[in-house]
Amino acid sequence: MDERALERLEATSRRFDEIEAELAAAGGAFDQAKYTALVKERARLVETVEAYRAYRAALQALEANVALLEDPEMRELAEEEDRSLRTRRKMLEAQLAELLIPKDPNDDKDVFIEIRGGAGGDEAAIFAGDLARMYARFAESRRMKVAVVSESPSEAGGYKEIVFAVKGEQPYRWFKHESGVHRVQRVPETEAQGRIHTSTATVAVLPEVDETVAIDIKPADLQVDTYKSSGAGGQYVNKTESAIRITHVPTGIIVASQQERSQQQNRERAMQMLRAMLHERKQRELEEAAGSLRRSQVGTGDRSEKIRTYNFAQDRVTDHRTNRNYGNIRGILDGDIGAIVEDLLRDERARLLAGSAA
Repeated sequence: MDERALERLEATSRRFDEIEAELAAAGGAFDQAKYTALVKERARLVETVEAYRAYRAALQALEANVALLEDPEMRELAEEEDRSLRTRRKMLEAQLAELLIPKDPNDDKDVFIEIRGGAGGDEAAIFAGDLARMYARFAESRRMKVAVVSESPSEAGGYKEIVFAVKGEQPYRWFKHESGVHRVQRVPETEAQGRIHTSTATVAVLPEVDETVAIDIKPADLQVDTYKSSGAGGQYVNKTESAIRITHVPTGIIVASQQERSQQQNRERAMQMLRAMLHERKQRELEEAAGSLRRSQVGTGDRSEKIRTYNFAQDRVTDHRTNRNYGNIRGILDGDIGAIVEDLLRDERARLLAGSAA
């Protein structure tokens, strides 16, 4: 393990001890906010510190064992102990290398998922509906809560556009790799000749932005319109013009919310999404200015752009970033995307690990 990594680990170990001391001394003028922050920080560090201290203990045991290797009477036992300690050291080095990978600060955040029909007309809208159902069922299988923010249904079925919020246990971590262009190849129900059509839908996954993050939104830059909900009916449909559409004039970004019970609630939800979109736009500009490669781009929705292809004729889903294929396309569109997501997360960790070792 290199010196830089060891220095980071030693600093982390010292910080852990400082937190432990502060928590033990908590009393008198008790600061609940500070106490909570320290508990959270301790929880983030404990696994790394425990592994590092076990690694140090293994190194010390290896050093102490050297003298026994020189003793003829103890050599056999010492050699066995040496092999065991070297194996443990190697295992702990691998664990620490992974623990040192920077965590994505957005992983714990709730998200907005925006899906738009791309190239392909009515079939693209139907496919957008398929993706919306796939994500909703996957989220619900992991006990996340899903709530539609706005929708523009297509007469043929599916959606021209749909936005929904996902809240729960690490929504961004599970959905962040879904951003991009998804392509479907299948025979539409309306196709009399049985020809396979190719259609696309774009997906954008936006983490909610903490209120403490400064996002400069001037009231004068906003055009706010009210309209009646276009929902399919039921107890949650707005009967008055309580739906809100907000246009951020400088950027042309348009957000809408139509599922909340009041105009004020819809305005608040639309502003949350606008903040998320403006923050994502700013982050993208910073990354591009620095010359870094983005994980994925939503793109234009053209058929030539894709992160994943759903091929019905071959009952195969192909993710083009990992170059892996998956069968049971019906099951996947019913929400069984766990294997795909896990492979993408493993690929992310491998790339980050390779980058940290460079």
